[in-house]
Amino acid sequence: MRPLRTSSLTVRTTGQIEQRKMSDVIEEKIQNYRTAPFDARFPNTNQTRNCYQNYLDFHRCNKALTAKGLDVAPCEWYQRVFKSLCPIGWVEKWNDQVENGSFPGRI
Repeated sequence: MRPLRTSSLTVRTTGQIEQRKMSDVIEEKIQNYRTAPFDARFPNTNQTRNCYQNYLDFHRCNKALTAKGLDVAPCEWYQRVFKSLCPIGWVEKWNDQVENGSFPGRI
């Protein structure tokens, strides 16, 4: 039988409950990741805004978790999504802008 999944635990259809860490759930999602999943915020065919938003989310996530001294592994999800959506040229340009301090987005 297939278990029902929630963000922090797995409920088996037999009634057993197995506690899991959120980081384990995220790691499993990252390992099973193939391409960018559907995001209801960006329902249209043009995925430019989705690409840009995931790039921002990745850098914001890294900044926030690094400031708190936490593991940045959950941020890998955003990185994988923007790498699958964004053209390499855009990412290289944005990375150069972030390094130079001229990136137009708020990170």
